[in-house]
Amino acid sequence: MTHRHKDGGHVLHVGTLARVEGEGAMHISYRAGEVADVQLRIYEPPRFYEAFLRGRAHTEPPDITARICGICPVAYQTSACWAIEDACGVAVTGEIRALRRLLYCGEWIESHALHVYLLHAPDFLGYDGAVELAADHPAVVERGLRLKKAGNRLMEVVGGRSVHPINVRVGGFYRFPSAEELRAIRPDLERALEDALETVRLVAGFDFPDFEQPYEYLALRPEAGYPIEAGRVVSTGGADFEVRDFATRIEEMHLPHSNALHSRLDGGIRGPYAVGPLARYTLNSDRLSPLAHQAASEAGLGDGCRNPFRSIIVRAVELVEACHEALRIVDGWTGSGPASVPVPPRAGAGFGASEAPRGVLFHRYAIDDTGIIRDAQIVPPTSQNQTSIEADLRAMVGAWIDLDEHALQHRCEHAIRNYDPCISCATHFLDLTVERS
Repeated sequence: MTHRHKDGGHVLHVGTLARVEGEGAMHISYRAGEVADVQLRIYEPPRFYEAFLRGRAHTEPPDITARICGICPVAYQTSACWAIEDACGVAVTGEIRALRRLLYCGEWIESHALHVYLLHAPDFLGYDGAVELAADHPAVVERGLRLKKAGNRLMEVVGGRSVHPINVRVGGFYRFPSAEELRAIRPDLERALEDALETVRLVAGFDFPDFEQPYEYLALRPEAGYPIEAGRVVSTGGADFEVRDFATRIEEMHLPHSNALHSRLDGGIRGPYAVGPLARYTLNSDRLSPLAHQAASEAGLGDGCRNPFRSIIVRAVELVEACHEALRIVDGWTGSGPASVPVPPRAGAGFGASEAPRGVLFHRYAIDDTGIIRDAQIVPPTSQNQTSIEADLRAMVGAWIDLDEHALQHRCEHAIRNYDPCISCATHFLDLTVERS
């Protein structure tokens, strides 16, 4: 809704954002073509995950934090496992690492398919939502649902179920799937790979506004392969540090208009930073499989991408990568080793990070020598991207100021959906101070 002030200024306020996960609002004020204020108002109530992790056993975070999000539970489980294992000085086997990556591929497939087809594509194709899109283009939506089903199936086989997997534990898994179980889903993955390639071709033909971000991009970069479940932290500004250093490099702060903490890198001296597909691709396009690299090239992507509207192409390329990588792991799987390694408690702090579909997800835990968690910190990607989203809106509204009110609102909501924000993930913390006299 747009309101006109007596001084000639305008306020564009959207009370509830559509086609995002969670509850948030957008508030923009502008006058005479100049933007005065931009706020992504995340008002979903905080859920205090960091607080109620304190006092729990060090074995519990994978199950507890998975409940933060029904779309990206594997991200929370994986980052939590890395952090607890780091605190206890334990390294898992190569087979366990491979199975974590395979499970994560399932999450990338289902999450990216959901975003591309049901949340983001309607913006480009001129529809209010996926239901309206399906009425005119049922085959397009069916392809998206088929992709999502393949990702869900992979998560079921590896994780025990597709939502809040139950087979993940600190130190590995409760059981390994057999080679036969994984081979049984290979036809689904082969079809998903074909659908993913077709997805790249579809979205590459969309019309994109001419806009590029100047922000610093931050992502993980592993020793080999495209970043999914692990890696060092790197940025386009030259940052390169171990995951355990994130607590000293990334600062969280509370702003009055949001129930989610905002984040800044190295004190914000280089301005906003962004995480997610554009950051991953720009910092790691050389690590894509040949098939995904070819798909990116045919879609018109160079070595990097800084147009947030073209993030839908990058997500489609990552769909290809996740399907290709899943097939590679399935074909090489024997499941012959132990499904987990012991993780006895020891006092100390541990740090973990992985690439959730929406960007880097950091976890930090401090535990005592009995394995009780004394402190916890979770830094989700959406809270890290809030400043960049607001900066995008500030720049874009100035360029779109001559649009009518409906078109301007649509463009602004579209700009927010570029990030596929997961608002429920972001609202896990609230700092409460009570003053009494």
